[in-house]
Amino acid sequence: MTTAPAPASRTRVHLADGRELLYFDDVPGLDRSAPDPRDLPAHRPRPELRHDAVLDEWIAVAAHRQTRTFLPASDACPLCPGGPGSEIPASGYHVAVFENRFPSLGGPAGGRCEVVCFTDDHDASFAGLPAARLPTVARAFTDRTRELGRLPGVEEVFVFENRGVEIGATLQHPHGQIYAFPYVTPRTRQVLGVARGGCVFCATAADAAGTERIVAATDHFVAYVPYAARWPYQVHITPFRHVPDLPALGEGPAVELMGLYADILGRFERLFPGPVPYMACWHQAPVTAGRGDAHLWVEVFTPRRTADKLKHLASAESGAGAFITDVLPEDAAARLREAGGG
Repeated sequence: MTTAPAPASRTRVHLADGRELLYFDDVPGLDRSAPDPRDLPAHRPRPELRHDAVLDEWIAVAAHRQTRTFLPASDACPLCPGGPGSEIPASGYHVAVFENRFPSLGGPAGGRCEVVCFTDDHDASFAGLPAARLPTVARAFTDRTRELGRLPGVEEVFVFENRGVEIGATLQHPHGQIYAFPYVTPRTRQVLGVARGGCVFCATAADAAGTERIVAATDHFVAYVPYAARWPYQVHITPFRHVPDLPALGEGPAVELMGLYADILGRFERLFPGPVPYMACWHQAPVTAGRGDAHLWVEVFTPRRTADKLKHLASAESGAGAFITDVLPEDAAARLREAGGG
C-alpha cells in the first residue's frame, strides 16, 4: 500500500482492557491523556472462522456479540465522551477510533474490528458534519486502511456505516466501523473476477456522467444510481481515476470524496422524513491480490422505498440471490437530484 507519515493530529492511547484508542483531531496539540477509569478484564476476542463448503465462503462465528450493548439511552451511550461506561474517556473529541469490544473478527479468527466515531454529538449525523471535520474523517479512514492492511494475515480492509434500527444498528450515536478481514470477501472476489475483462468502474464512471442516472459530480468523482440498482434508492460514488484504495487516492481527493458522500446522505435525509436508515460500504482493493484490477468505490443505499415502506430481503434475494427492485433507477436519480441542498 502507499506509505505516508501518520498525521500530526493523531494520538494513540489504550483503554483499561488493553484495546487501542486513537484520537484524530481537527487541530493538533489537544490533550488526549485522560485515562479509562473502568475496571475491565483483559480483552481476549473469541470469534472463529468456519468454512461453508457449499458456497466456498467464510463465516465468522461470534456468539459473544449477543451480549453487546443494545440501543442504550443517550445518557448511557458508550460512544458519548467521558461518561462512566464510555469507550472514549476524553471529555470531548473530534474523531475517535477504537478496537471493538465485541468484535466479529480477531482472536482465533484473525483480523480486527474497529469502531469510528465521527463526532462526540450524540444527535448529529454524518450529513451534518461541519466542513472542517471532513479532512479529519478522511485522514482517519486513510490511516486505518493503511495500518490495518499491514497487520499479519489481513487481506482486505472494509470501511462501512450502518445507520438506523431498521437495518440492525445497535447504537444510535453516529459512527462507522472498519473490518480488517483475514480473507478476500465474496463480493470483492466477484467484482475482481468481472474486472479481469477490463475495469467496469472506469467505463461506468465515464458513462454515468452523461446519463439521467447521475445524481451529482465533482472534479474527481461521480455519484449515480446504477443501471441495475438492487435497492430502490442506491448510489455509487466512483472516482474517474482508476485508484485502488484511500491511501492511493491522495489527501485532497479524499476530502472531496467525503464531501460528496455527505452530500448524498443529505439528499437521502431530505427525500424521506425523520432520520433515514442507510448502509454505506467503502469498497477497496485487497491488500495483495488483484490490486491492479480493483477500483475504489462507495456504495450507499437505504431500505426505504417510500416514506413509510421498507424494502426487505425476502426469499428471492436472500435465498436465490436474485434481486427485485421497486423503483425505476432513473426515477430514483431524478428524485435524489431534486433533493439537492443547493
